[in-house]
Amino acid sequence: MTKAVRVRFAPSPTGFPHVGNIRTALFNWLFARHYGGSFIVRIEDTDVTRKVKGAVEAILDGLRWLGLDWNGGPYIQSQRLELYQEVANWLVSHGDAYYCYCSPQRLKEMRAEQVRRKQPPGYDRRCRNLSQKERAEREAEGITPVVRFKTPLGGQTRFNDLIWGEVAFENDTIDDFVLLKSDGYPTYHLANVVDDHLMEITHVLRAEEWLSSTPRHLLLYQALGFKPPQFAHLPMILGADRAKLSKRHGAVSVTEYREQGYLPEAMVNFLALLGWSLDDKTEIIPRQELISNFSLERVSRTAAVFNRDKLDWMNGVYIRSLSVEDFTQRALPFLDRGLPPEVKRPLSIGYVRQIMPLIQERARTLAEVAELAQFFFVDQLDYAPGLLIAKGIDRKSAAQALAAAKQRLERLEAFGAESLEAVLRPLAAELGLKAGQLFGVLRVAVTGRTAAPPLFQTMSVLGKERCLRRIEEALDRLHKGGI
Repeated sequence: MTKAVRVRFAPSPTGFPHVGNIRTALFNWLFARHYGGSFIVRIEDTDVTRKVKGAVEAILDGLRWLGLDWNGGPYIQSQRLELYQEVANWLVSHGDAYYCYCSPQRLKEMRAEQVRRKQPPGYDRRCRNLSQKERAEREAEGITPVVRFKTPLGGQTRFNDLIWGEVAFENDTIDDFVLLKSDGYPTYHLANVVDDHLMEITHVLRAEEWLSSTPRHLLLYQALGFKPPQFAHLPMILGADRAKLSKRHGAVSVTEYREQGYLPEAMVNFLALLGWSLDDKTEIIPRQELISNFSLERVSRTAAVFNRDKLDWMNGVYIRSLSVEDFTQRALPFLDRGLPPEVKRPLSIGYVRQIMPLIQERARTLAEVAELAQFFFVDQLDYAPGLLIAKGIDRKSAAQALAAAKQRLERLEAFGAESLEAVLRPLAAELGLKAGQLFGVLRVAVTGRTAAPPLFQTMSVLGKERCLRRIEEALDRLHKGGI
């Protein structure tokens, strides 16, 4: 790089930031950080009618959550209208743009006729060569014009895309597109060219859908005498069924993933692999390794596939890599809002800290923690009495096993995992049961579940009093359950 890299993330606040938006932001951020350059944030809010309340805050919040810090901005295009108006008028005065007075109704009828004739849609250039007199007449009628670019009628516009290679477009397939709307707001085409130039953007990394707009932008750069940046158009993201990514595939707001208990480091790793790879096998790549190895040469042209199952797996890997203290602190808010209302608040941080290592192996998201840990907090367990009867034993044997275990546990002074195992493992043989049968009955009795964290550690954390009470309740269920 002969010039310091400057890239930008320029979302439109017409919705909340979804996977595709944030993947674009991440690739820009990684590119900037790899080359020691700058990552600029710019809010392109010139489509006033489609602006969604709270979207700007959600976009910036999503970037902060993922740790995508920026070096400039956030710049707001609606605060820069005079700049765009000045440039549009300059283009008109230099013969590269013109005022168009066509009404929305006329444009609608024109497009309908083009569709009827099976012609490609596009402005028919009616106002391109109006005389001074004709323009004066329209202005006298009180018509506020738009400004259109005067696209060359012949030749080609060519450029080298850093991902797609040499790309060429015939100029006669590009219509005279609008630069400035009648309300004084610029279109995307004008505003992004002006801002990229003034902000000294060196590389534009954006979604593949903008590839066909690039010749318009290059023609604008040429007319303005600006040096264009280099372009790289990122591959599409599809659902697992190869259809366009939508909410049913998981294309929800990135802030929803935070609410669902995904870790930001897992999201960054997952999103980085949507169209980029380190090699053919490495899946878990820490942030610093992503920065060190990121390059456009390894960005694929092939559409990336969003796989929610892979994200869940990856998030689980990252959860298991956390220290107990870190996992505890991150899980606390999810426990607080996920546990039943009857659980006493505030939660004891010391008690939570004992529980977390027991469920860390099983949690795929932080939002699952409350369900996995609920039996540690509630007073009453809710389960079917039939679960107490392990495979290969009957109701009577299950009751005998629980009664015998209760007797042994009552005499136990130290209620740690080792002492519990030392007492309960020999008991199985004495009762003529397999260890798995006895432990299965006990597991349901003290947790209400057939699958739970390791039994002896679980019982130790629950404590002697609670375990004995739950075993007594289980015996009562066996006697009354009508099994």
